Amino acid sequence: MAQFFSVHPDNPQPRLIRQAVDIIRAGGVVAYPTDSCYALGCHIGDKAAMERIRRIRDVDERHHLTLVCRDLSEAGLFAKVDNLQFRLMRANTPGSYTFILRATREVPRRLLHPRHTIGVRIPNHPVARALLDALAEPLLSSTLILPAHGVALNDAAEIRRHLEHQLDLVIDSGPCNGEVTTVIDLSGEAPRLVREGKGDIRPFGFVKAALH
Repeated sequence: MAQFFSVHPDNPQPRLIRQAVDIIRAGGVVAYPTDSCYALGCHIGDKAAMERIRRIRDVDERHHLTLVCRDLSEAGLFAKVDNLQFRLMRANTPGSYTFILRATREVPRRLLHPRHTIGVRIPNHPVARALLDALAEPLLSSTLILPAHGVALNDAAEIRRHLEHQLDLVIDSGPCNGEVTTVIDLSGEAPRLVREGKGDIRPFGFVKAALH
């Protein structure tokens, strides 16, 4: 049965954040808010928790999981970032982007995509950032999209209703923006747009689709 914490979206209560981090470190899977939509998170070193996230999402090893990091310095421990990639990421983080990058040897093999890449995200939400600060390491994450829904869940009560017996904690900070992150693949010679979402694609040389 999932616990349910009501956490202030702008001034998260330190006591609840510490309790959430204890749950993560103990092997728990949590639903937490970001600056795009709610996400699933677990400890980077916990294989069983990672497999639980994959089962909830109904995805296999070809689906990128994301390392949600505090800053570019932390991201650089797990992803290979050259000068061009660094400038692009520095200009657009924190924010609603997920970047696909070549993984370093610090990334556990079980987390690697078959192309030896990893997703990296630096969020701009007070609750997510408080969790990362208290955890002092990246959070292994995936957007909270259930197979039967096809769109990201954005209401904590609904998340609890659907996943009450599959999660250890739901952090309720009210609705998020509701739009998924923009995914940019920076693992090749030039940026490649994987998914257009909340993050503006124009800084990466892509043209925004016209509205109808």
